Amino acid sequence: MADHRHVPEPGETIYLPRPSWGPVFFAVGAVGLICGTFAGGFIFKPLIWAVVGAIFLLFAFRSIVRGSVRDYYRLPRRQETRGAALPVETISQPPRP
Repeated sequence: MADHRHVPEPGETIYLPRPSWGPVFFAVGAVGLICGTFAGGFIFKPLIWAVVGAIFLLFAFRSIVRGSVRDYYRLPRRQETRGAALPVETISQPPRP
């Protein structure tokens, strides 16, 4: 059997951003702006589509930016960096019978 080797844990941590509905509302706002441009006379006037789309787009963009700033400032300022050195493995051919 292979001998037991102690590999230290990596010291770096990965921080994921918080989930957000901002990108979904940003896409809805962009669709509203496109409908305001190209879908004239479809249910509402094009100006209404464009205004509602722009409102959704601006508020969603604001939400995305504020969430990004909050996520950035919640990260620790200093982080212990210590790489995990992986052991070198040798590959040998199996013995012939």
